[in-house]
Amino acid sequence: MEPLAAALRGALLQEGDPGFDTARAIWNGMIDRKPSLIVQAAGPADICAAVDFARTNGLRMAIRAGGHQIAGLAVEEGSMMLDLSAMRSVRVDATAGTVRVEPGATLGDLDHETQAFGLAVPVGVNSTTGIAGLTLGGGFGWITRKYGMTIDNLLSADVVLANGECVRASAQENPDLFWALRGGGGNFGVVSSFEFRAHPVGPEVLSGLVIHPIEAAADLLPKFQELCDRAPDDLTIWAVLRKAPPLPFLPADWHGREILIFAACYAGDMSEGEAAMHELRALGTPIVDVIGPHPFTGWQAAFDPLLTPGARNYWKSRDFLRLGAGTIKAILDAVGDLPDPQSEVFIAHVGGAMARVAADATAYPQRAGHFVMNVHTRWDDPAKDAACIAWARQLFRDTAADAAPSVYVNFMPEDEPDRLGEAYGGNMQRLQEIKARYDPGNLFRVNHNIRPMLAQQAAQ
Repeated sequence: MEPLAAALRGALLQEGDPGFDTARAIWNGMIDRKPSLIVQAAGPADICAAVDFARTNGLRMAIRAGGHQIAGLAVEEGSMMLDLSAMRSVRVDATAGTVRVEPGATLGDLDHETQAFGLAVPVGVNSTTGIAGLTLGGGFGWITRKYGMTIDNLLSADVVLANGECVRASAQENPDLFWALRGGGGNFGVVSSFEFRAHPVGPEVLSGLVIHPIEAAADLLPKFQELCDRAPDDLTIWAVLRKAPPLPFLPADWHGREILIFAACYAGDMSEGEAAMHELRALGTPIVDVIGPHPFTGWQAAFDPLLTPGARNYWKSRDFLRLGAGTIKAILDAVGDLPDPQSEVFIAHVGGAMARVAADATAYPQRAGHFVMNVHTRWDDPAKDAACIAWARQLFRDTAADAAPSVYVNFMPEDEPDRLGEAYGGNMQRLQEIKARYDPGNLFRVNHNIRPMLAQQAAQ
């Protein structure tokens, strides 16, 4: 260990060292694993040293950036953890409209810096999520319909390969690696820096919630779908079904009761947004309507209180090109029997600019406008594990008939290795070929793993 420790600017931790337990803890409280050692990288040279040490010593290596992944693959029992969470630099070039981001940065870090210049990168909807995992899996959120996915705004990445070499991946340099990084996860190397295109957004956006009684959902969800079909690219509307949290603007007698939430954001001109949201706000008789101007950074963090670290979490996800009557009924039946007040079903609508990218342009292939359902089961008591997981799996089964043959890899739990083909579709063979070129020994395998194509397979 001494040579590795001497090669690091960051820290080397083992069990019993101060900070070890903090470093191994991740967002999903179900995951309690102890790595054999933790390398806390301070920069690219530390990443190279860690990769060389793991390869030379035949170690399995997990890579932690934000530590937010539902499967918990940022940490593995007995393996080496490469912890990138201290690398959080964000540098904005407002003149060029670009931003350079280190892999330990969170979405909140990125938004904080870009919004100082009235700029934003399309990312996710929870500010504590790490930029690295989000980007490598695809990345979508409130401004995806206007500006594309996170990967569609990636200009370049600095990458440490399995052989310890540091390279740049872009449309001009190592373009096959650049293609694979945009959706292929952490299978091809360790990204030490991302360069993104940023867009003018904010500092305020028209955004907020319209909340209805759950009894109205059977009537309103088909209308929600129709609104999504007609929505301009600036407008994003998502649906959330859950028990009402104690929101300060919600009457107290609704707290703890099942509700339907429409969450909406308009990324363009405020007056145009008012017109674009008129139909949504005119639906039914809402309990509350809190659509209005909000700071973009505030809206990006609006759901953070429902997604704090430490709770137990299990997800099941499906894509739908259309929300059929059977799917809507199955969701409503499940919401009527929630296993915990923290559990929810959210339905994200994506399309617009994202859908105008070819399926084979990036590793992420599902480019048709569609709905992403995430069955987000969340609870605190370990005694409820079996019941909560069973509830999520049942709803997953009950919505199979309408599902598209795809899945967003960042929403896959650890027990779904059989769905990797759904995540990558017709892009899988090319990913395996690129994996064989850049990581033939599959060093980067503690992830939703794309195995390298064997030579005999490639020859067939």
